[in-house]
Amino acid sequence: MPTPDSPPLHTPDGRYIVVRGRLWRAANPYLPAEARAELVRALMAARRDVKQARAANDAEALHNARARVHAAKVALGERGPVWWTDGAPDLGRCKIANTHYAEWYNGLRSSLARPPGPPIPLSGAR
Repeated sequence: MPTPDSPPLHTPDGRYIVVRGRLWRAANPYLPAEARAELVRALMAARRDVKQARAANDAEALHNARARVHAAKVALGERGPVWWTDGAPDLGRCKIANTHYAEWYNGLRSSLARPPGPPIPLSGAR
């Protein structure tokens, strides 16, 4: 599965990313690039403010920073109303094993677990 440095694994329809076996709603891919970049900047700034407020033990600042995180995530499409229009439910936070993505995910995991070819013979081994 992905390493911490690799991009997140997206479901085939692009609606979710997979994190530790759970589905998390992906950002709306139809957002203009400039708007998305600005929202991501706002989200990261709000997350930094959450960290600072926690360190300062400032309840009011923490509340305000968390509200800004939430607002940015709603604007990105990661929370709030779903960004797709086919009526499919939001499966965010569900274990992937309990969704219709389970077969796809298990097939992906098993293909990654298979060795790429026959074992390499070691010299001197019998």
